[in-house]
Amino acid sequence: MTVDIQYACEDAGVPGEDEIRCWVELSAERSERLPEQPVEFAVRIVGEAEIQTLNQLYRNKDSATNVLSFPVGSIDGLPAEAVRQMGDIVVCAPVVRDEALRQGKAVADHWAHMLVHGTLHLLGYDHTHDADAEAMESLEIAILASRGIANPYASTG
Repeated sequence: MTVDIQYACEDAGVPGEDEIRCWVELSAERSERLPEQPVEFAVRIVGEAEIQTLNQLYRNKDSATNVLSFPVGSIDGLPAEAVRQMGDIVVCAPVVRDEALRQGKAVADHWAHMLVHGTLHLLGYDHTHDADAEAMESLEIAILASRGIANPYASTG
């Protein structure tokens, strides 16, 4: 498994490459949806302007958000031994930091959650329907708990 990491902005609390790679790999392995062939994920750390542009273009929402995932999907005719591109996870550093502070969470824990969440989206998990959301959130909680991070969906108040 390859995790290509791009830093397009600098911000306090942004994890290093090893930590990002660890969360993506752990999430992919625990998902039970990882293809048999070699895979590659891309993670891009951005500022508010870039994520707002992407959110507007692809989700019709003119605001900055914490994480967006862009799955590649299957490619017909790809040889079995070829590396399969899973897609891109785009994380907005200032939004993640500000959300963590507002919610009373450790910034590193919130980063972990965003990376887990984005990775699971690339592997076909979604939260548009209640049953799907429950399955995805349960897996996120379990992955985070395996590394000592509390349930991100629990009330912080």
